[in-house]
This record gives sequence, C-alpha cells and structure tokens, in this order.
Amino acid sequence: MEKIPSFKIDHIKLKRGVYVSRLDVVGGEVVTTFDVRMKEPNREPALSPSAIHTMEHLVATFLRNHPVWASRIIYWGPMGCLTGNYLIVKGEVAPVDILPLLREAFEFVVSFEGCVPGATARDCGNYLLMNLPEAQWEARKYLSEVLLCATDENMVYPE
Repeated sequence: MEKIPSFKIDHIKLKRGVYVSRLDVVGGEVVTTFDVRMKEPNREPALSPSAIHTMEHLVATFLRNHPVWASRIIYWGPMGCLTGNYLIVKGEVAPVDILPLLREAFEFVVSFEGCVPGATARDCGNYLLMNLPEAQWEARKYLSEVLLCATDENMVYPE
C-alpha cells in the first residue's frame, strides 16, 4: 500500500505551527484541511487525552458559533498522535488567513470559565475525560509561542 500524504511529512523536522495538510474537492467545492500542530512530534510530550478532549469541546463550540466562519467550519478534532488538531474548512484558505481565527479560538479557551460545553453524560461519550486547567495551560503556551508570532517556519511543511 502507498503511504498517505500525511505520513510523508518529515515529522523529525516538523515544528509547531499551522499547516495546510490537504486541499480536496468535495462536491465541486474546495475544502482545506489544516494541521494545527501544538507539539513537536517525537521531541516533546504529547497533549494529554483530557486536555485535548477539553480543547476539542471548547474550540469546536467556538468555531461553530463564530459570526464570520461558522458556515465554513466542517470539522475540528484531535490527531490520533495527540500532537495537535485538524481543522477542516470550506474554501481554499492559507495558514496566514486562518491565524486570526485560531488566535481567537485559543484566546477563548484560555479565558473560558464555567462548565465545558457538552461535558455531560448525555452529551459526550467520555465526559469525565476533561481537564480545563491543563487545556488552558496548553492553549496559552501555543497561543503565545506559536500563534502570536508565527513565521514561514510555522506555516510551511519542512522539506
């Protein structure tokens, strides 16, 4: 079997950042999949399941309620390797154009207070797997160290 494109990225050189993972045409419309990489693969500890699950609930809720982007959001969710998330949006969008939205989303996580949306037995298949303080710590770190100062190194996959 041929390797899929995401397994052809050199994860040894990959930095934290926001990358276009794929551009696809679905029903005649371009769809952009972003690799929102929060951890350097194989060089720093992955996100904990409870932190990334909490971020999934918060960021997905934020994006699907965003006044400008809500109608273009298809999916937000964690990578299996727990080093980041995938964001899928309608249209061909560059990393530099999605950065403001991601900054807003991560600022939302950092400042969130109260009950995590959907964190009940009725609404979620593993509602106890939540850790808001850890999710906020990880979001703050990614926001300050990557999203607020991103360069080409954080937006173009390494060769």
